[in-house]
Amino acid sequence: METVIRLSVALAIFFLMIAWEYARPRRTPHIGRKQRWPTNLGLAAFNILIMRFSLGGAAFFSAAAAAEHGYGILNLVHAPEWLSAIVTLLLLDFAVYCQHIAMHKWAPLWRLHQVHHTDLEFDATTAVRFHPLEIMISMVYKVLWIVLIGATPWAVIAFEILLNGAATFNHSNINIPPAIDKKLRWMVITPDMHRIHHSTFQAETDSNYGFSFSFWDRLCDTYTEDPRQPQTAMDIGLTPFRDVRELGFVELLLLPFKALRKR
Repeated sequence: METVIRLSVALAIFFLMIAWEYARPRRTPHIGRKQRWPTNLGLAAFNILIMRFSLGGAAFFSAAAAAEHGYGILNLVHAPEWLSAIVTLLLLDFAVYCQHIAMHKWAPLWRLHQVHHTDLEFDATTAVRFHPLEIMISMVYKVLWIVLIGATPWAVIAFEILLNGAATFNHSNINIPPAIDKKLRWMVITPDMHRIHHSTFQAETDSNYGFSFSFWDRLCDTYTEDPRQPQTAMDIGLTPFRDVRELGFVELLLLPFKALRKR
């Protein structure tokens, strides 16, 4: 049931974002959807299939097991449910923020995460362009945090829905008026904010790591407000991959096992 809820909400948000992208795009893409979408959506489908038969549902079941056996900080201190839910959402989001930094800073993890950054455009499908090994590692990492925190089970489901929805939103090629974008950034990651993270300039790529809440980047001094190039003209992706055609599905699966290209 938990998987059905998550997938239903994720699909609803995805179709809303691609409709918004079509109606009011922020940037004019140089690579057509027919070239990119089969690869990105193919990775998404492949990851769903792998997780379905491996670690799917592990986050919720680990939270339920921790609650049943009294594991984790929140279960030990018997915090009120409303407080446990808030702490669960905040700490798990901070955990994902820290994981994202590690994905950029540690070479073995970057080998996997570069698959996400090799996308030469930036739209809702970029949000699902991940190597399956990264998805599995992320789940194991979240499970460790869930047990340590003693996360509230229903708050874990809420977090997974929030994380997926926020990723789709902040990767979308949608046009939000700058004045509204500036206000939204004090709480959430907007597409203009996260697009900077997909810049070809490494100093910009190594910033704006947040997924849902924007204040972690501000608090930890990893926030970049504006890119060097205009938002509508900035180069997206990794420079070593911009002189080649768009990588295909199999090439992305094999990419982490090839020699790293100098950034």
